[in-house]
Amino acid sequence: MSQNDNLFKKIMRGEIPSSKVYEDDEILAFRDIAPAAPVHILIVPKAPLDSLDELTDDDAMIAGKLLICASKLAKELGFASNGYRCVINTGKDAGQTVPHLHLHLLAGREFIWPAG
Repeated sequence: MSQNDNLFKKIMRGEIPSSKVYEDDEILAFRDIAPAAPVHILIVPKAPLDSLDELTDDDAMIAGKLLICASKLAKELGFASNGYRCVINTGKDAGQTVPHLHLHLLAGREFIWPAG
């Protein structure tokens, strides 16, 4: 699949509607349509990165922005004090279904460890 045709690129271009919670020049965050928790937000870099495996030292700023965005959203949306989980699935065996780097921000329930 071409980077221009993946689901997240279509959402970024406005071809598929989303429930945006944050957007700037480098990142888009929106609610997942199939949530795995009461709060399930996807934080997606606008740069064409297929997965965590593609990151290089040159991508340190965008990788950091994903985590900072998660922290800010948790505080702004009022669930930081109860806790939240950040997940980045990389590859098929880890459950990555869209070939574009993205962070899952999950909250609103108690999580177990190790995750299943």
